[in-house]
Amino acid sequence: MIFHTTLKNLISSFFIILLIGVGCKAQQTQIDSLGFADVLAFQAKINSEFADREESPLTEKDFEDFKTLQFFPIDLKYRIMAKFIPIENALPFEMTTTTDRKPMYRTYGTLIFEVDGIACRLTVYQNLDLMKKEEYKNYLFIPFTDLTNSTETYGGGRYLDLELPLNEEVLLDFNKAYNPYCAYNYKYSCPIPPMENDLNVFIKAGVKRFH
Repeated sequence: MIFHTTLKNLISSFFIILLIGVGCKAQQTQIDSLGFADVLAFQAKINSEFADREESPLTEKDFEDFKTLQFFPIDLKYRIMAKFIPIENALPFEMTTTTDRKPMYRTYGTLIFEVDGIACRLTVYQNLDLMKKEEYKNYLFIPFTDLTNSTETYGGGRYLDLELPLNEEVLLDFNKAYNPYCAYNYKYSCPIPPMENDLNVFIKAGVKRFH
């Protein structure tokens, strides 16, 4: 009798664990699907902007055969939860650009995360002029470089955007990394990623090098 009761309990426990496993897998599948949809929406939006002659950085010659930007295949390993550490009362500074322009920024905080087991960190910045405008008051800026630059991606690095508010953990999705406008047209003035945002890893995600 004791044996049968124990066996019954073991079988019940097995099915509970199995159901939990199936539930977790279904939940992860749903999260992954939302991640893919989010990145696809980003790609559609940026392609639409580049196809619009009124706001596109492309030259007239580029428009002759432009159909889409080139993207790395969506890879959810580059969709990372990073630890966010705010930096209080940081002094404003002039960020170097590709021209003589020196926009004023402040350091807003630091993101700490891993890529392929390698510890990484990125500094998050806030533009002091843009934060005065209603539509950009929550805008945060992450210019960065990585080991794909000048081969698979633009040599001058790429950008990521975030929006306030930020929690202790922040979703950092490199599938949404994009090129500065000066990667397409030299008439633009673009911030140059500070050396502190040089990642010693390959970020094979986001927008690729143009042409």
